[in-house]
Amino acid sequence: MVERTVSSAIKHRRSIRIFQKTKLDDEKVKGCIYNATLAPNSSNLQLWEFIHVTDSSYLKKLSKACLNQNAASTASQLVVIVVRKDLWNKRAKQNVQFLKDQFKNHPKKHKRIKTGLKYYTKIIPALYFDFLGIFGSIKYIIFQVIGLFTPIIRQVSNSNMRIVAHKSAGLAAQNFMISMAAIDYDTCPMEGFDSLMVKKTLGLPRGAEINMIISCGLRDEKGIYGTQFRIPFDKVYKYI
Repeated sequence: MVERTVSSAIKHRRSIRIFQKTKLDDEKVKGCIYNATLAPNSSNLQLWEFIHVTDSSYLKKLSKACLNQNAASTASQLVVIVVRKDLWNKRAKQNVQFLKDQFKNHPKKHKRIKTGLKYYTKIIPALYFDFLGIFGSIKYIIFQVIGLFTPIIRQVSNSNMRIVAHKSAGLAAQNFMISMAAIDYDTCPMEGFDSLMVKKTLGLPRGAEINMIISCGLRDEKGIYGTQFRIPFDKVYKYI
């Protein structure tokens, strides 16, 4: 099995649009999904889920939901990255329990753990709790006023917190794709899909949101549509 360094895996990774009719090792893909869960994420809330699809009937349904684009219809497997902002309270409580367990094992870290507990029981609810967008608007106004006197987080509306959750999921998706490239498996992140159809197919709750769907397989020689283009580095890099 090919194993690449991080840099070589990043350079090897391309968005593959057509895959070979070759099966992948489920456990190897699962291992790459595990690597996705190690990605950095906002407040360690881990507001994500990863649905690993290998069943042919589900692949067919999801391919239709992905507008039958080649990357979906030829994929051996699919990984659906799901954002679960609606689970913020549950995940915050899990972090609280983790910190309490840490205190039992490391009492010398009491001050740091106490700060963490305050963060998850006070700050996180203040940021994430909302009702029909009403509290989000009120929080936004309050934080803007406070910002007149001191530096403060300003993106606190419900839509802002959705963006935060999706950014974290994007970091996890990148971990997954680089891990796949490292073992010579290929991927293609897709944003062109009917999100409602995907949620119905997978039986996801109303609060779940689809971040992206990643097709997986082994690249066909026709799977790369062209030479990779990037804006010149000196146009996007600024050194201060």
